[in-house]
Amino acid sequence: MRVAIFDFDGTLYPQETFTLMMNYLKKHPVHSSKYQSFYRALMKPYLAYKMKMYPENKMKAKSMQLYLNVFKGMHQREIEQYFEDMSQGMRNDLNSKVVDRLEKHLIEGDHVLLVSGAFSPMLNEVTRDFAIHEVIGTEIPIRNGKIDTNTEIYHIQGERKNEMIEKALQGLDIDWENSSAYGDSISDITVLELVGNPVAVRPESRLKAVAEERKWEIIW
Repeated sequence: MRVAIFDFDGTLYPQETFTLMMNYLKKHPVHSSKYQSFYRALMKPYLAYKMKMYPENKMKAKSMQLYLNVFKGMHQREIEQYFEDMSQGMRNDLNSKVVDRLEKHLIEGDHVLLVSGAFSPMLNEVTRDFAIHEVIGTEIPIRNGKIDTNTEIYHIQGERKNEMIEKALQGLDIDWENSSAYGDSISDITVLELVGNPVAVRPESRLKAVAEERKWEIIW
């Protein structure tokens, strides 16, 4: 069985979803009052990262955790609705070239996975019109029907993507040489290296250099 693995931010969706999340919170008719406290909390890890005192992967995970902390005590259905509402317009902004590839893989019978650090309710809403076999994102910790901000999120990025892919495909006979993967960032490289057909999508400079050196396909 062949698989086709897609990243989301910068790949299927051309932008960074965290920027979208920040703007949505800032302008939200109910929750906008929480934006300033969130922004102040975010500045410490972000500035430490810019000063090269804090690793990028930890900064991203911390940022996602701080965002979720804003909604402490919110019921599960409320936070799911929040992300679903945020995602409404995103389907119109997907990268059409990548969408074409995704649909082609589905038609050809490949097992398609979307693997991203974005929150799962957002991913599920944006891709609900596609028959993707596995949507793997960062889960929102829930306890007694409410957001559990005392439990750290397990942010899906870097080699954690490989871990989740392996778990999702456990027991299946995968033809890795004829499988495909799509990503835009150097953090996607461990996933791209899994397959015989890696594709760099509008790659940032570090991935672009690797893709050109290894003669990988590049989609601009």
